[in-house]
Parts: sequence; C-alpha cells; structure tokens
Amino acid sequence: MLLKLAAASCLLAALLHFACIPWGAAGYRFLGAGDVVVNAVASGDWRSHISAVVVGTLLLALAAYALAGAGVIRPLPFLRPVLLGFAAILLARAVAFPLLRPMFPGNSDLFWYVSSGLVGGLGLLFLLGALLRES
Repeated sequence: MLLKLAAASCLLAALLHFACIPWGAAGYRFLGAGDVVVNAVASGDWRSHISAVVVGTLLLALAAYALAGAGVIRPLPFLRPVLLGFAAILLARAVAFPLLRPMFPGNSDLFWYVSSGLVGGLGLLFLLGALLRES
C-alpha cells in the first residue's frame, strides 16, 4: 500500500512538472517557482522546460520502481537499492532545504516548507515501503 501511494504521488508530481510546459510562466509561478524561473519562462527561455521534462521523467521512472516494489508490475533491476536510495535522496532534500534555499532565490517560505514536507513524506513512503515489502 505504501509503495502504491508513493507511485501515485510520483505520477501526480510528474504530471505537474509536465503541465508547466504548456501552462507557461503562470504554471511555474502557481507551483512555487521563483521570480528568476518565472521571468525566464515568460521571456522564452527553454531551460526551465528542459528541467521540468528531466524531473518529470525521473519521477515516472521512480513511480515504475514503486509499482514494481508493490508487486503491481514485474520486478525491476536493483529494486531494493533504488527504492532505498530514492528514499535517502528525498529525505535528505527535505531536511537540507535551508542549505539549498540560497541557490534558488525567489522561492517563498511557503514553497520551501510545503515542498520539503511533501518530499519528506514521499521519502518516508519509499523508505517504509521498501523496508516492509516482502521480498
């Protein structure tokens, strides 16, 4: 159940990242991007779109691993280490936001607290799902 919830969360997050591309600057702003990113998108800079595609694609891959861990699809290579590794990355991102924050000026306090909470919750789903799954 935990890994199915993790997969659904990753799918939703991937869709939101992909939706930013046609939605444009307003979509990036709605989802909490800082002024630098929003202004770049508004001026036609494509780099934020590339980032959105890369992050969305990684989230789809992680959703597939979560579904494999939940037994919904066939097992994927290195299943347990990938699940645990992703859990570690997500949990590290959740607690390290004070260190990351200066690298992304313009993101609001609300963005950092909400995104860190969501990422931390997702990390816990992956961690507990990986540890509790029957191998």
